[in-house]
Amino acid sequence: MTTEIITSVTVVEQEVKKTSDRKRFLRVFLARKTVVASLVIIFIMIICAIFAPLIAPYDPYKQDYTQILADPSLAHPLGTDLIGRDVLSRIIYGSQAALLVGIVSVAIASVIGIILGLFSGYIGGIIDSIIMRAMDAMMAIPPIILALVFVAAFGGGLKNVMITLGLSLVPTYARLMRGQVLAIRQSDYIVAQELMGSTNIRNMIKHVLPNCISPLIVLITLNFGVAILAEAGLSFLGLGILPPKAAWGSMINDGYKYLLSNPILSFAPGIAVVLVVVAFNIVGDALRDALDPRLKGSL
Repeated sequence: MTTEIITSVTVVEQEVKKTSDRKRFLRVFLARKTVVASLVIIFIMIICAIFAPLIAPYDPYKQDYTQILADPSLAHPLGTDLIGRDVLSRIIYGSQAALLVGIVSVAIASVIGIILGLFSGYIGGIIDSIIMRAMDAMMAIPPIILALVFVAAFGGGLKNVMITLGLSLVPTYARLMRGQVLAIRQSDYIVAQELMGSTNIRNMIKHVLPNCISPLIVLITLNFGVAILAEAGLSFLGLGILPPKAAWGSMINDGYKYLLSNPILSFAPGIAVVLVVVAFNIVGDALRDALDPRLKGSL
């Protein structure tokens, strides 16, 4: 009976602690109004990407030569481009490419980088040296320049852009993961598992990786904005998503020639890029504050 009571009390205490941690996380995460606004922007982007065919007022690829460079109106809230396509519809469809690039490139980078960093930090020795020197070489080149090199080698298009951006972001995950692994590598529970005969793979997957998730979530969120901005830059240069597919960067490139006569052609997709990138950065920053164990008990 006594054992059952102690067990029940322990379970209750654990549930209370989980509830308290959850409330603290939400309190810290949503403490700033800018975070809520950023979440709304990201939510709107996701809705536009998923339901673009239902939301967009026109076919983004339909050309209307009677409406070339039309000014904003009730029929075309953001006007039309140089071949009569509705700008608002193309911005809505452009969110599909931006979101897809963000998801796939970050997934590629995080999976490869986490695996490399995990093995590098846990195994150490020659494996650590080889992996980290390769990551140092890649980090010596700015990600956008590295992406340009990959695109030049493999060509443009949505598929190649996602792959190249994913590869260019690998070093950030590998180095972060390695640092986290080194910080907990000599922890008592890891050493105890090794003494009990647990294999390296089991330790890495079951005990090391779960304790490195928090900073990785923050980096993934921040890199969404980095990937979207990089894709827009590549598309602006004509090396990213190829026409006629709607992409914010290529829309900015199409409209910059008309900045004096019709500035909204560049400003509208440019504002979309800025809002989404800043929103992901703000959310990532808020996640870092909320997940940082050093802040527990604050706010």
